[in-house]
Amino acid sequence: MNTPIPCPCCSVPAAVSRASRSRADLALRSSFVILVSSFCLLQKAGADITLPSFFSDHMVLQSGAPVPVWGKAEPNETVTVEFEGQKKTTEADAAGKWSVKLDPLTVNGAGLELTVTATPKSKVATRKISDVLVGEVWLCSGQSNMGFTVNRAQNFAVEKAAATLPKIRMFTVNSGPAVEPQESCRGSWAVCSPDTVGSFSAVAYFFGRDLHAKLGFPVGLINSSVGGTEIEAWISLDAQKNAPEVKPTLEDWDKRVASWNPENAKAQFLKQQIAWQAAVDAAKAAGKTPPREPQIPSNPKLDKNRPANLYNGKISPLIPFAIKGAIWYQGESNADTVQRGLAYRVELPLLIEDWRKRWGATFPFAWVQLPDFNARNSEGWCLVREAMLQSLKVPETGMAIALGLGEATDIHPIDKQDTGHRLALWAMDTVYGGKGEWSGPLYTGNKIDGGDVTITFSHAEGLMAKGGAPAGFVIAGEDKQWKPATAKISGAQVIVSSPDVPHPVAVRYAWADNPNFNLYNAAGLPASPFRTDDWPVAP
Repeated sequence: MNTPIPCPCCSVPAAVSRASRSRADLALRSSFVILVSSFCLLQKAGADITLPSFFSDHMVLQSGAPVPVWGKAEPNETVTVEFEGQKKTTEADAAGKWSVKLDPLTVNGAGLELTVTATPKSKVATRKISDVLVGEVWLCSGQSNMGFTVNRAQNFAVEKAAATLPKIRMFTVNSGPAVEPQESCRGSWAVCSPDTVGSFSAVAYFFGRDLHAKLGFPVGLINSSVGGTEIEAWISLDAQKNAPEVKPTLEDWDKRVASWNPENAKAQFLKQQIAWQAAVDAAKAAGKTPPREPQIPSNPKLDKNRPANLYNGKISPLIPFAIKGAIWYQGESNADTVQRGLAYRVELPLLIEDWRKRWGATFPFAWVQLPDFNARNSEGWCLVREAMLQSLKVPETGMAIALGLGEATDIHPIDKQDTGHRLALWAMDTVYGGKGEWSGPLYTGNKIDGGDVTITFSHAEGLMAKGGAPAGFVIAGEDKQWKPATAKISGAQVIVSSPDVPHPVAVRYAWADNPNFNLYNAAGLPASPFRTDDWPVAP
């Protein structure tokens, strides 16, 4: 006689009939489903509040200014936000959207809690955000040199060991491009530590680390950058529609979108693959480097470089999160032609104006001037640099001159420490009221006297030429033929001349993608490239 053995899972005897066991299993599963469903309902009852992803644990809120907090709840619910003794209450609209503004906050390095409560008729939903700091928040944007991470920068082992800095946090926007402005984005805050710092934007991190060291405040850095991108993608479409200089780019993209045919694109791609494979075989037989594989075509409407697509997907969702200011490292992708280099003198101010208008604040904004590099189009590279210099006319802006920090054969130089440091010098002096020098010498004017051209500069205290006489100057007469110039420093001025140009009309300095230069001020910061002429530049 078989003795029934108790089943440890359901206490059903093992010797019962198959039908009985099936009924028991069904009953058990039904009970489990009911239990899980009840749990999910309980979860849903406490999940009626939706907040943007940057309102999350470890966040940093901006000090000294009103702080918007917003999200979604059930329509017409009462929503209360509590933080640091403040309590702000509002009502969600018919679509469930709500927003409040906290009064200006005081710097606080303690891990605080922000609570959002929605009160509908039948239940109370609460969201709690932990380990919140109050300090300085900076938006950090651009292309690959802003996205370039700390683990790729020079001396990473040293930087990693020194990265136990829990009051520095970085939020990385992981969302991609979008054809319409978005209300939300993906991302999370990371607390700076040896385990996390490697994935931080290097320029942003070294900039923020300097600020933290000098101010003693918590620093929040929002990294919204994408490699290989053009400035037009980062500006709202409305802002670009009325800019004549951008019109050719907009029209070109409109044509590409209108003519997109996925079947034709696929057929063309297959032809390119066949040609590429033949080229690879030929290169291997000749012992040469094979060409790059063609890229799979994609719908231009969704392309990351289509005008406004990155603004829509990676900037719009951040508005109106309270920030102190913004830093920008981009321009490489707009330096490929003379026409695009010239357009940049309109586009950079347009981006600044657009973002400030959207945020409703004239926040400080600084950028990295393109460093020394053997570019595909030397004149385009020079013109983007010049556009950046000219954009300093926009109020509350600054520029880190990056000569000496580039690498001739690598568009991604590894010295991001000094790049971040030069941006931080600007912020400390102009934003936070310091008294140090933040810029290298900047061209302000010239005077022609016979065969001499006297160049004047701002930020020129202790003007000097490293390694000998001033180098990198050329001079031209009415014939526009450039000749090497002799230059000598006189106080905060440089006097330029050449026996080959008895009647000069124009001077240029460091006017090349990878120039010869050696002019610095006493702070050890290099002079910006410049030209005194406005002659048309050959394509």
